[in-house]
Amino acid sequence: MKHRFRVLVIEDNKEVLTMVQMMLEREGFEVIMAENALIGLREAYRTHPDIVLLDVMMPEMDGFETLQRIRELTDVPVIIMTGHATGAEDVVRGFTTGADDYITKPFNRAELISRIYARLRGGAGTDSGTNAYVSPDASVILNVDRHEITIEGRHVYLPPKEFSVLQLLLRQPGQVVPVDTILAHVWGEERVGEPDLVKQYIYRIRKRIEAGPDSRRYIYSVRGGGYYFEVPTSNDPTSESPPDQDSE
Repeated sequence: MKHRFRVLVIEDNKEVLTMVQMMLEREGFEVIMAENALIGLREAYRTHPDIVLLDVMMPEMDGFETLQRIRELTDVPVIIMTGHATGAEDVVRGFTTGADDYITKPFNRAELISRIYARLRGGAGTDSGTNAYVSPDASVILNVDRHEITIEGRHVYLPPKEFSVLQLLLRQPGQVVPVDTILAHVWGEERVGEPDLVKQYIYRIRKRIEAGPDSRRYIYSVRGGGYYFEVPTSNDPTSESPPDQDSE
């Protein structure tokens, strides 16, 4: 007999709660519903779910406090549900508190199911929640599993090579990564000595995440040295940025 995974959904919006229940039951999950944090905590203790879906914005006790309380009970995987109005700071706060993943409302059934199965495969008590995200600042979050960066409130998918280059820069924010290091890490030692290849991919990344390919708000170059990623100190796009030394 196939095992039925038990999902606890903590959500104060009854329409969303019912919608999520229908999505999950169609997939064969056993669903426990909780309309507020206190009921959710009680059900987490009573039913021992395999995974928890937790809304962030709830009255009386919000999702972050609820998550802290859940972590006192269990290390079950928790996916926080955020809205478009919530900022990247809330996502980072969720990870810091102990969330394993997040999903942004409104979401479709396929996206929700895939995120649940990804966390169930990882299992509770793993380091996946820590290693799956690179976040040098609350306004920038790189999702390693999805090859997606959340930046200035936008979610941007990156093809494999572009993702690998950006991940390398993000893991060392503010530090110049030499061109040959990027080449060796992303393409292999046999491509060392081909700076134009890196230049091409930096151009592509800038085109995706910056205001344009010629913008220099996040990624900077040092002539003859390499590239580095730096989060602006101001949210004003007109604020003065460090000089870029590349002639791209």
